[in-house]
Amino acid sequence: MLDDHLISIITVNYNNKLGLERTLKSVQSQTYTNFEHIVVDGESTDGSKEIIESNKQYFTYWVSEPDKGIYNAMNKGIKAAKGDYLFFLNSGDDFLGTDSLENISTHLKTYDFIYFNINVKDGNNSYVKKCPSTMSFSFLHNDTIPHQSIFIKKSLFKHVGNYDENLKIVSDWKFLILALIKHNATYKHIDAVFTNFYRGGISSLEANKVLVNKEREQVLKQEFSVILNDLNENLKLQRTLRTLRKSRKIKLLIRLGLINKF
Repeated sequence: MLDDHLISIITVNYNNKLGLERTLKSVQSQTYTNFEHIVVDGESTDGSKEIIESNKQYFTYWVSEPDKGIYNAMNKGIKAAKGDYLFFLNSGDDFLGTDSLENISTHLKTYDFIYFNINVKDGNNSYVKKCPSTMSFSFLHNDTIPHQSIFIKKSLFKHVGNYDENLKIVSDWKFLILALIKHNATYKHIDAVFTNFYRGGISSLEANKVLVNKEREQVLKQEFSVILNDLNENLKLQRTLRTLRKSRKIKLLIRLGLINKF
């Protein structure tokens, strides 16, 4: 039975032919059919465009043209999307099984964000990245919800704005933290896995960690300077507590019952 909400699956690609083939195959194999598939390619030269053209009957919209980066491409997908919920499954990533969308479709109700856990594949190893059920500024300060595990109400982009194309790596994180903290977006976590994320993308490369931290710091200072002051003070207190807990003198005083354990 089809859900009332149309899902827009947006796939962004640039010179990742093998990954694109895996993603397209996974989307096309889904038993759930109330979705549209949008493909935005950055005028790839590795044969990706030919793959897209040979599968164009499966897309409601596709384009292969130069872009200004991944967030410019994602914004193109947002503009073309007609679904109630948007989901970004970029080239290389795929669903856990053919019934993945079928299994999660009933959860797509009311909330601005509906997010799940994600299966992270790193070479021959894999692990499940669990997302917290309750969001907090301290979590978002250091981490994020992977876009391969989150459904976003399209109407939210009208309130928050599209992805910031001036950022190279963390614009989806910026959108998430602005939506949750400044716009009080509603959310729900489902403790289940339905997609695979393959490490090696731009944000997961060690070489880009410096840029990730720099862009995050820039956003935090611009948007949350007052909250950041409180958080930094809290972090100092936590470090002090950790140091005290390791102190032999403190441990002795606790054993003697002169002070309570903390």
